[in-house]
Amino acid sequence: MFAIVRTGGKQYRVAAGDKIAVEKLAGEAGDTITLGDVLLAGEGDDIADASKVTVSAEIIAQAKSEKVVVFKKRRRHNYRRKNGHRQQMTLLRITDVGTGTAKKAAPKKEAAPKADDKPAEKKASPAKKAPAKKGTAAEAKATAGEAKKAAPKKAPAKKAEDKK
Repeated sequence: MFAIVRTGGKQYRVAAGDKIAVEKLAGEAGDTITLGDVLLAGEGDDIADASKVTVSAEIIAQAKSEKVVVFKKRRRHNYRRKNGHRQQMTLLRITDVGTGTAKKAAPKKEAAPKADDKPAEKKASPAKKAPAKKGTAAEAKATAGEAKKAAPKKAPAKKAEDKK
């Protein structure tokens, strides 16, 4: 069975076992995805209902396509610019083209948060910490800065409201 699917603004004719390179899709190598936008499906000369057909694929790799060189030149103006670009793409292996038999990717299990091995009683209490020394230069600067911040600000002077 074959299908024509649209992804990344392009159309591809696919069958089970085909390998195609499409515009970048989300996922990692080994993930299974479903290509949902099926335009046409059939087998041989028979055309099937495209709305009931699903196409599942496995991501082989995330890669870059070949380099495209962009060269700009204006004659007699000493103007030359050379740039290159490599488009991101995803390599897919079509695993199944059929009517509703596609397997959806199982959701990834997230690791449960680890509980602390130490009980609450063994954690360091704040009373055991060494007392801070009084009268250090850093402390004096900090208190001076706080005093400046805490000082009330003067209200802006009102402009003469009735100028005639």
